[in-house]
Amino acid sequence: MDKLNLSTPWVTFAKKIKTMFEKDPEVNVVYSNNDVEVKLYVDNYAKADALSAILPTEKTFGNVVLKITVVPSNVTLNRVTLFRNAFANNPILNRVETVHPTQDSSINYFIFNRDVISFFNDDLSDFYGMESTLAEDIAREIFDIEDEAIFFCTEIEES
Repeated sequence: MDKLNLSTPWVTFAKKIKTMFEKDPEVNVVYSNNDVEVKLYVDNYAKADALSAILPTEKTFGNVVLKITVVPSNVTLNRVTLFRNAFANNPILNRVETVHPTQDSSINYFIFNRDVISFFNDDLSDFYGMESTLAEDIAREIFDIEDEAIFFCTEIEES
């Protein structure tokens, strides 16, 4: 068996961000191990602003701090608009549905395609070293959602 090099938690987190946006033609994610930083280069200003507002600027893993930078920077919009802008033209998202349980409230469902997402992560429990998951799970992990009106889920029918 070849030498195993396990991915650190901050590298895994960076891979999750990269995987979430790798099919989006307007976002280029670059990880620097020397700077322990993930940079998202975004061609769409509204999307860059949205990502700046909804992604954490840093994530702490023990004594290591992963910096997360979106280029260019942010603008203030409501959370639903920020998420809509962040996923605009990204084929990983199937659609957004809004339900109004009362006249004064709404619940927004960001429905991802029914695809398993896999990326190399030195997972010893997987023969190929891959981690496989759903976009909704990655979204819940990389975006700190405390808003009761935004939910991530997966389409139930094949797209």
